[in-house]
Amino acid sequence: MTAELAEVSAFLATIPPFDSLDESGIEKLTKSVNIEYIRENDSMPPGNERRPHLYIIRKGALSYYDQSNELLSKYCEGDLCSVFMLPDDTFKVRVQVEEDTLLYSIAKPDLFYAIQDSEEANAFFNQTGVQRLKNRMQQYNDDAIVTSTLSNSTIEDFYNSPACSVEQCTSIKETAIKMSRKSFSCLMVTHNGEMTGIVTDKDIRRRCVAEEVDINLPVSEIMTKNVFTQDVKSSAFDALAIMTSRSIHHLPVTRDGKLDGLVTVTDLMNHESQNAVNLTSLIRRSKTIDELEELSKVIPKLQVRMAKLGNSAEHVGKSISVITMALTMRLIKLAEAKIGEAPVPYAWLSAGSQARQEQLSFSDQDNALIIHDSMKPEDDTYFAELAKFVCDGLNQCGFIHCPGNIMAMNPKWRQPQAVWHKYFSEWVDKPEPTALLHSSIFFDLTTVCGDESLLNEVRQRMLNKTQKNSVFIAYMSRNALQLKPPLGFFRDFVLVERGNNEKALDLKHNGIAPIVDLARIYSLQEGVSGVNTLQRLNQVMGTKSLSTSSAKSLIDAFEFLGHLRLSHQANLMQKGEKPSNFMHPKEISKLERDHLKEAFKVIKTLQESRQVAF
Repeated sequence: MTAELAEVSAFLATIPPFDSLDESGIEKLTKSVNIEYIRENDSMPPGNERRPHLYIIRKGALSYYDQSNELLSKYCEGDLCSVFMLPDDTFKVRVQVEEDTLLYSIAKPDLFYAIQDSEEANAFFNQTGVQRLKNRMQQYNDDAIVTSTLSNSTIEDFYNSPACSVEQCTSIKETAIKMSRKSFSCLMVTHNGEMTGIVTDKDIRRRCVAEEVDINLPVSEIMTKNVFTQDVKSSAFDALAIMTSRSIHHLPVTRDGKLDGLVTVTDLMNHESQNAVNLTSLIRRSKTIDELEELSKVIPKLQVRMAKLGNSAEHVGKSISVITMALTMRLIKLAEAKIGEAPVPYAWLSAGSQARQEQLSFSDQDNALIIHDSMKPEDDTYFAELAKFVCDGLNQCGFIHCPGNIMAMNPKWRQPQAVWHKYFSEWVDKPEPTALLHSSIFFDLTTVCGDESLLNEVRQRMLNKTQKNSVFIAYMSRNALQLKPPLGFFRDFVLVERGNNEKALDLKHNGIAPIVDLARIYSLQEGVSGVNTLQRLNQVMGTKSLSTSSAKSLIDAFEFLGHLRLSHQANLMQKGEKPSNFMHPKEISKLERDHLKEAFKVIKTLQESRQVAF
C-alpha cells in the first residue's frame, strides 16, 4: 500500500462507523476512494456526479440547505455528507462549498460492498439520524437494566398478591389476632369488596393502645383512610420514591382499579442497588439542621456513583428530587416542632426541576406556599417564620437561595389559595413578559408537604383556562422559541461564553430547556396535569398538539441530552470541580457529536412547527 493510501486508510479507520470495520473492510473501502478537490463557492456534488455517492470531508467545510434555503447543517473535517446517497430525482438538496475542500468520494455500491460484514456500519447507513439516536438511547436503557433494577421494573415484579384484608366492621381485637396469626404488619380494610382503608401494627399501638380505645370497636375507628395506591404496571422506582418521600411503608397495589395486592418498602429496598433510599431514611431521623447538612454532602457523591454505574438521567433526577423532598419535609417537621402546628391547612410547593423530578445536585431552590383561604392576616407571621426556617435550612444543605427570589420566604409566593387562583388567571389572560416568566416557573409545581387539594384545585382551574386560550398558548410558544438549539453556525455548533474566555455548548439552556418548554406548552394545550417532562410527552403523544413520531423523537433527544449532561457533570465532580452545564464539543466523541446534532435538529424542527402554527 502506498504512503498516500496508508494515510487515507488510517483516517477512515478513525471515522464512525468505519471504526467498526476489520482490516479487510478498511482495505476495500480505501481502494474505493476517489480524492476530490473543490474550490470555495463550487456546487456539490463534484463534476455534477449524478450517481449516489458518499462524501467524507478530509479538510474544509460544506453547508447543507433544504428546499426553502434554510441552513440545516454544517460539515467539517471527519464528517460524512450522505445526502447524495439517494438518486438525484428522489431528493433535492443544495450543498454549498464554504471553503476550499478536500473530499474522499465513495460510490454507494462500493461502500456497501466494503461494509457488508459490519452490522454496525450497515445499520448506520440504512437508518436516518433520528433512528440512530433512538437506537443509541435504547442501548443506554439496555445498559441501565444491568445496574438499576427498580428504574426498569414495574411493581408487578415485587408486590404480594392477593392482598389480605378484613371487613371494616371487624373489631380491632379480631383484626390484631388475624395480623398476629398471619405474621402480617398490616391488613387492607374493605367494605363490600372495595378498599376503604389500611390498618398497621403502628395504628394499633398509637391509635388504640396508647389512646385507650375500646378494642371491641370496629377497626374503621383506627384505620388510615384516603390511602394512596399505585397501579400494578407503575414503575417500581417511582413507587419507592413515593413511599420514602411520604414516609409510607405499605402501598396497596391495584389492577384495573381493583385492589390486587400490597408492596412494602422492604420488598423494594431489597432489590435497590443505590443508597438514595437509605439516605432519605437517615434524613427522616435527623434531629438538627447540622445533621441534615452533613447528610446532604453525600448527594453529589451519589450523583457521580449513579452516573458511573450507568443509571439514566431520569433515574438520577428522580433520586435526587426525592432526597430534596425528604430534606424539605424534615425541615418542615423541625420547624413545626419549634414554632408549633400551623393555624390553618397549607401546602408547601416545589417548583422547577425538583417539581419535575429532574433535579441534580447543586441546584438552587424554587418553592412556594398555598395557604387555606380561612387564614387570618395575623397567621402570616407563623408562615413567614416557617418559610424562613425551611428556606434557610435548604440553603445550609447546599440548595442555595433562589437568585430570582422564587421562594416561600417572599410574601408574594406565600399566599392564600384565592390569591393563587388570581395569579394564574391573570397570567393566562394577560400574557405579558413577566407573566410568561412566572408561567414557565409556576406551571411546574408539586406538593411536597401538606394539603394536596390546595394545589390540585388551582391546577385544574388553570388547565381549564389554558385549553381554551389560544392567545396565551401562542405567547407561550413565542417565548419558548427564544432558546434555540445551537445548530447551523461555523462548521459545528453555536458556542457561548462560559467564563475564563472560553466558549462551550450550553446543554441546559440550548438543549434540555427548549424540550422542557415544549412539553409544558403541549400539556397546557391539552389540559394534561403531569409535570415531569417525559410524563408530559407520553401523555400528549398522539394528540392534535404532538404526533406520536414527534413525541418519541423528542423523548429520545431529551434522554440523550440528559445522559450527556449527567456524564459531563460526573466527570467534573470526580476531578473536584463544580458541575456545569457547559461542555465543549471536543469533549464528545465523533459519533456522539452526530447524535447531538440529531437531537438539536429534532428540537429545531418542533420549534419551527410551533412557529408556523402560532
